Amino acid sequence: MTRGPIDLHTHSSVSDGTETPTQLIRAAIEAGLDTVAITDHDSTAGWDEALTAAAGSGLQVIRGIELSTRHEWRSVHVLGYLFDPNDTAIVRETARTRDDRLNRAERMVARLSEDYDVTWDDVLAQSGGVSIGRPHIADALVARGIVPNRSAAFESILHFSGGYYLPHEAPTVLDGVRMIAEAGGAPVLAHPATRGREAVVDGESLARLVEAGLVGLEVGHRENTPDGQARLLELAAQYDLVVTGSSDYHGEGKPNRLAENTTTPEALERLVAATRGVPPVRA
Repeated sequence: MTRGPIDLHTHSSVSDGTETPTQLIRAAIEAGLDTVAITDHDSTAGWDEALTAAAGSGLQVIRGIELSTRHEWRSVHVLGYLFDPNDTAIVRETARTRDDRLNRAERMVARLSEDYDVTWDDVLAQSGGVSIGRPHIADALVARGIVPNRSAAFESILHFSGGYYLPHEAPTVLDGVRMIAEAGGAPVLAHPATRGREAVVDGESLARLVEAGLVGLEVGHRENTPDGQARLLELAAQYDLVVTGSSDYHGEGKPNRLAENTTTPEALERLVAATRGVPPVRA
């Protein structure tokens, strides 16, 4: 029996959250969660610390990841739950993605430093050193007083049209889904309707993802538009996909709050039943 909300999408300082895995778990306990998933970008480095921090609390921890992928020209994120973290393909691809993101961040900062008083050391000072990306550049700009907060940085200087943005390499969404499934995990498309109904992955592409092992769609998310959510529910019913809801919590890095969107116990049971990598841990 669950004793509180289930939040399946959170980030620690291992990627772009502002709290360590320990602090993230404490925040989840204080928020009254029954279950929390730690899903850092392209890294499982926070798993062990999170489990240690949860010990004795009664909190259930779902070990996961948010994998960076691409669909045609668009960036697509895939949440992966309860997979084998030592799977060769997962280890190789996440390392490659992190390395390329690091290189891309350095090149972006070199561009920025020509016009703004910000350096690569400033960015490193804002990161946990594992998965470095645009949020850490944003934090460096905030620390320098150039922008008031992360959101302002992404809406202006770091926007793809701002002149400093650079893409980074990532596997296709099909390969990402397949990797997680083959590693024994449950792949779920993360916030796939942020640009509305027409930007949702089309039915033909979704059918291929389902065939590759896609288990669910993250419908409850503050950035999914209402018409996009309606379309996602239609597709979930059509392909018998699990519907999840999550906060995408980043500590103080985003306004998102724990449990602002949640997943039902029944949906979580379906996700867990689809996995064979690592089990949930009830601390």
